[in-house]
Amino acid sequence: MRKMTFDETYSSIKEERSRTNISVVGCEPLGLTTACLIADAGFKVSCVDSDQSIVNYVKKGELPYDDPELESLLVKNVREGRLSAATDIKEPVSNSSVVLIFVPPRIDQKKRSDYSDIEKVCMDIGLSLRSGSLVILGNGSAPGVTETLVKETLETASGMKAGTGFSLAYYVTRSAAGGGLQDAVDCPKVFGAIDKKSSDLTRAFLSAITKGEIVEVSSIRAAEAVRVFENAYRDANTALSNDLACFCERAGIDFMEVRNAVNLRSPNCLFIPEIVGRNISDGSYLLIEEAENMKTRLQTVMLARKINHAILNQVFYLVKDAMRSCGKTVRRSRILVLGVSCRPNVKESKDSLVKELVDVLLRKEMIVKVYDPLFSYKELSELGYTAERTLAKAVKGMDCLLIAVGHERFSRLGLSKIRILMKKPSAIVDISHVVNPSEAEKEGFIYRGLGRGVWSR
Repeated sequence: MRKMTFDETYSSIKEERSRTNISVVGCEPLGLTTACLIADAGFKVSCVDSDQSIVNYVKKGELPYDDPELESLLVKNVREGRLSAATDIKEPVSNSSVVLIFVPPRIDQKKRSDYSDIEKVCMDIGLSLRSGSLVILGNGSAPGVTETLVKETLETASGMKAGTGFSLAYYVTRSAAGGGLQDAVDCPKVFGAIDKKSSDLTRAFLSAITKGEIVEVSSIRAAEAVRVFENAYRDANTALSNDLACFCERAGIDFMEVRNAVNLRSPNCLFIPEIVGRNISDGSYLLIEEAENMKTRLQTVMLARKINHAILNQVFYLVKDAMRSCGKTVRRSRILVLGVSCRPNVKESKDSLVKELVDVLLRKEMIVKVYDPLFSYKELSELGYTAERTLAKAVKGMDCLLIAVGHERFSRLGLSKIRILMKKPSAIVDISHVVNPSEAEKEGFIYRGLGRGVWSR
């Protein structure tokens, strides 16, 4: 098979790019977003994923989560024949000039990394990899993993050497889920490559698919560090927010009022107390483990993880206190959890810790149901939740509403109507700051909120 020249592979003429095949392996939000952007740039893209349900969604031009803007782009490129999907990795990779990998490492119950999925994928890719191809890692990994595990596995399976037989790079981008498609297009792309040829190819390829700034760092390790450092920063910032929120609860201060005033004086102080999703926490755990392997400790990152992990217990204590103020015991209390998504207004549950929160409540012998307007009853049931088909049915007979995810729709809850359906006296525990405390108490609810120590009952 004739190798494509540099100019042919990354032609600036969109119509000519259709001769270049690209494989995107791993079609969770980050991979699927990238695949859609590559296809929209004119390349022919094969999405590869071991999950048949995800492949079926893509084949039909549908997303497995809610994002109308991205789904419109997906439909367009599937219909025009630039984007396809498959579970078999062999044929797409063997025909591709560029292979992007978006298979994340797993974090086990002991908070240790498991790269077995990535290793298997790299073995499969290596067995079908074409000479001269460019392999780009876009998953989250600790610094050093691409240049060791990934590189060595690809070399062993392909019989080629990185830098001569194939090119290798790592790049950091952003998923559209929750941030908007335009943000995914315009955000700066950071990459590092194994050698100059890999660098030139990666820069040319990224230039063809993005309008954002392209920043090259000195090594693949540095590029890997960019991603996990961003996660560690967000984790630490949230830990400080959660710590201050807990202080405000005891001090009788409304954290949100203070936060808004602070932001007027210092706009960069972005305090957001919340339950941290797995996408952030996993990055911190990867960094902590890598530091331990180097015989050092990241004390701030470790403390942030401890604080943010404990916030689930803090939510339970808020529920417990609310039930006590209602004159009810925790055991057999009926709790309705509102929202299961990883982020507000996004239909994506993969990185959400709401399931762990529900498990905490269940272990305390509470009766827990969930409701999320972005998910159907069937979808919630398949995720392992006890659910109802409508909000009215879900609310009926409940002792407490626990607002876990701040969907915009929850800010428009008809509290007076909801209270009629609930078992009196009833409570609201708001950890997403969508309900006004004074309005909730005015409607007769016992109110508790993460960081909002202004309740009077």
